[in-house]
Amino acid sequence: MSFPALERLRAGLAQRRDNLALRHRQVLESAQGTHVNLAGQEWLSFCSNDYLGLANHPALIAAVCDAAPKMGVGAGASHLVCGHHAAHQAFELAFAEFVGAPAALSFSTGYMANLAVVTALIERTGVVFADKLNHASLNDAAVLSRARVLRFAHRDLAGLEQQLSACTRQDKLVVSDGVFSMDGDMADVPRLLALCEKYDAWLLIDDAHGFGVLGASGRGILEHYGVQSPRIIYLATLGKAAGVAGAVVAGEIEVIEWLIQIARTYIYTTAAPPILSAALSASLREIARAAPQRARLDELIAQLRAGLQQQGWPLMDSHTPIQPVVLGSNETTLAVSERLAQQHIWVPAIRPPTVPENTGRLRITLSAQHTTQDVERLLDALGDFHGK
Repeated sequence: MSFPALERLRAGLAQRRDNLALRHRQVLESAQGTHVNLAGQEWLSFCSNDYLGLANHPALIAAVCDAAPKMGVGAGASHLVCGHHAAHQAFELAFAEFVGAPAALSFSTGYMANLAVVTALIERTGVVFADKLNHASLNDAAVLSRARVLRFAHRDLAGLEQQLSACTRQDKLVVSDGVFSMDGDMADVPRLLALCEKYDAWLLIDDAHGFGVLGASGRGILEHYGVQSPRIIYLATLGKAAGVAGAVVAGEIEVIEWLIQIARTYIYTTAAPPILSAALSASLREIARAAPQRARLDELIAQLRAGLQQQGWPLMDSHTPIQPVVLGSNETTLAVSERLAQQHIWVPAIRPPTVPENTGRLRITLSAQHTTQDVERLLDALGDFHGK
């Protein structure tokens, strides 16, 4: 019996396979880290967003082990029914204090947090202004808000100002990644804030890749730039430098209370396991004293960039642990990634639609747990390929 819809899926998958764009999952057989096990063998990994090495940190593991007998495994219900645990509350209070915000609200994922903020703050009569390289969750949130969506060229603040100055609608929200996940560069938050103040707009900063890494105390991109404002809604994901899972939004008390009342991705989902909040409270303490790890990251970034530049690889304007090497075609990107894999070095090949067409790249991410020898091994392998 014919099933045309299924045949269309098969054709779509075949086309992706022909275009070298079909995605596959690797099965990790160890804890996250710079050296991991795949298929029973050890690999040197430059894939993870675990920038401070907290995903397998003894203090976080101990926090979960201590909490589990008291809290169990599941939350059992949504936050507004009976799933909001003292551990959730303690983490939210600690996070707000840590980043210097009046209040905070935790979510199960960063995707859900972005959907919550954008759809709750802006309705169909408003306008969302979005950087073209924003994360997919911000793009989807803008569409689901049913507001008018205006995208501006990456970090083109003159273009953004033109859009804002021409806007006659009352509700305006500017949304931007803090650190852009595929390029590794940073948003100019002070100038974004100045435009929001000039044109009376909210500013949502998704600091998924900046929290824990940027700022003297790891408080993220707002600390890095030394800015604070009631206009800013600050979002940090907690599965990257924080080493656990979920996300948290910080802002004015009224903003957080509005999200509790309105945000569908908060109201209509089971709360995350409270043991994760216990681990996150421990993570905040580790981030606060991780200045040596952040300094170590800076050293490794400088080492990698100097080596890549010496070998003639193209570099992007990134001074964060995300160091992309743009190669262009899917064929070239896959070839380099696979050559590294032959030496058990794991660097992902990022291809469209995750990045624009003809900008396939290696996305190298560094952790404070990498050694100078690890980076040298990667550079040696890349040098061998580049030489051939």
